[in-house]
Amino acid sequence: MSEPSEHGRPALEDFRALVLERGRELYRDLPWRRTRDPYAIWISEVMLQQTQTTRVDGRWQRWLERFPSVDALAAADAADVLDEWQGLGYNRRALSVLRAAQAVSAAGGVMPDEAAALEALPGIGPATAAGIRAFAFDLPGVYLETNVRTVFLHELYPSAESVPDRELVPLVRDTCPPDASDPKDDPRTWYYALLDYGAYLKRTVPNPSRRSRGHTRQSRFEGSHRQKRAELLRVLLAHRGDVPGGADFETIFQELVSAELRAGRSAIGEPDVRALLDELEREGFCHNDCGIWYV
Repeated sequence: MSEPSEHGRPALEDFRALVLERGRELYRDLPWRRTRDPYAIWISEVMLQQTQTTRVDGRWQRWLERFPSVDALAAADAADVLDEWQGLGYNRRALSVLRAAQAVSAAGGVMPDEAAALEALPGIGPATAAGIRAFAFDLPGVYLETNVRTVFLHELYPSAESVPDRELVPLVRDTCPPDASDPKDDPRTWYYALLDYGAYLKRTVPNPSRRSRGHTRQSRFEGSHRQKRAELLRVLLAHRGDVPGGADFETIFQELVSAELRAGRSAIGEPDVRALLDELEREGFCHNDCGIWYV
């Protein structure tokens, strides 16, 4: 790489050549890279958000066996979708995926390829939309996710601190190939190269993403409000097979207390459990019918 230009970055042509070379060397043959199905790619993109690749491999395949198409997912019960999502974190994503599938199914069952149409769906932001467009349709876009950001910061901003995404966005846009005319340098190949090089950098150098202005350390899960919400949802899901299909408050409370104590955490109080149930109900995770709570 050349020395930084007056704008603090090497020539983009040199940068692109380096990334493509590293991408060929470091390519990962991941299962979701063997398909062009936009639905399957969309599911992989959502699962991979803040989740390790090794954790998604296996779970992605199992999801597609249970919900093989967008129409199959749209017709599924929310409790089944939440049950399949367990262990992947951020249960809101599961409900968003279900609602988005219902919207796509109602419109004919075909995933859109336009960025605006994708971003109009629940839970799909600019990066996810760009990923679907690149990997399913080989269309250009600004796919600025953590591994991509890592490469740009490492190579183009080696000494800078607090680099804002607004400065990276035009670079990501300018370096992405405009079409799929060159199979060795199309949007799909380009972003795979960035992802694989970024994953390598994270393993081998101090994480450059920390120099992003928007970088925040993920909050501790153990003992957090998020952890208690997740544990409560697991308790509710475990009672789906009961005769009423749900559980009363006392059962839920006692099981949640037991789970917290088994994990070495302090027991949770009744008011906190009621507040958690109300919160989950407001967000559509569960509902109360005559004193029985259902997912």
